[in-house]
Amino acid sequence: MSDRAGIFAGDDPFALIRSWMDAAAPQELNDPNAIALATVDETGMPNARVVLLKDVEDDAFVFYTNYESAKARELDHAGKAAFVMHWKSLRRQVRARGLITREDGAKADAYYKSRSLKSRLGAWASAQSRPLADRATLEAALEKVTVEQGDDPARPPFWGGFRLTPVEIEFWADGDARLHNRFQWRRSAPGQPWDISRLNP
Repeated sequence: MSDRAGIFAGDDPFALIRSWMDAAAPQELNDPNAIALATVDETGMPNARVVLLKDVEDDAFVFYTNYESAKARELDHAGKAAFVMHWKSLRRQVRARGLITREDGAKADAYYKSRSLKSRLGAWASAQSRPLADRATLEAALEKVTVEQGDDPARPPFWGGFRLTPVEIEFWADGDARLHNRFQWRRSAPGQPWDISRLNP
């Protein structure tokens, strides 16, 4: 694309996303890596929530959650998902759609170990997405797992990562008179070459 220059320039969409995230970090005081993750349940009813994107790999995006949560059940069932990452301060966003696989090995272990002790114990204590009688019940569960797991808990078997390997990525930036700039990267399957096109705002 002859006019894909400036903040849109480059031949690697993952490198481009990393550069946009780097630009957002000083401006977005809270969670510049936040994404709104969209899934569908078994009936096709859509769902969305904000999670933190923890890694931009060479060909995929990785985030972590409780495997027994609603989002994880929906991800496992559909095998597909989408997200949008929006930086209000930069007036930019990235959208991605793709295929879902689990990250349930050494990488998940390493990320879990890097979290604060309270966050690691919290992962053990919370039966994410399931009904909770009251706050005291959750706090009691945390006290119990703190005694059981100690100060170096292993990653719970029900907690780990998901990898979204995109087949579509869109880069959007605000433009004058609402004539925004949009570039869509599409491929037929993971590993295939990207086709890049400019979209109407």
